[in-house]
Amino acid sequence: MTHDWRNDRIGSALRGENPAVLRKLEAGFAVIGDVQFLPGYSVLLADDPQVQRLSDLPKAKRLSFLSDMDMLGEAVARACGRLDPAFRRVNLEILGNTDPFLHAHVWPRFDWEPADLVSRPVWLYPRERWSDQQHALGSQHDVVREAITEELDSLLA
Repeated sequence: MTHDWRNDRIGSALRGENPAVLRKLEAGFAVIGDVQFLPGYSVLLADDPQVQRLSDLPKAKRLSFLSDMDMLGEAVARACGRLDPAFRRVNLEILGNTDPFLHAHVWPRFDWEPADLVSRPVWLYPRERWSDQQHALGSQHDVVREAITEELDSLLA
């Protein structure tokens, strides 16, 4: 994966150049996360790079975005539940403190996580987890990526 698309994640998705895109949904793009220390981590990107907050969207588009977030959460839960018996749940978050565009995080959570972190927000994981190359998105995540895509396709049918 090149670094160019990461500088314009939504624009590159709109142009069909973002390799992390799983599927285009009604109000955004379902993408696999850059880091996979929790396998299946995904993100919903709004389909308008100018939109910074959920409240920037008109009501109908806001509801579509939230529905897409729910669908991606369900797809991640189904896929992770199928692939890992230690799957516990999915956490959904819209934060927006770092990236200036509307996006939602979909974090699968597992029983094998460290006891001091399993019931806490994922953002409390040590910083090195986020940059360790062993957790960077790559071909080793093709199985979980394909499983989430299959589940999205099933939910969209």
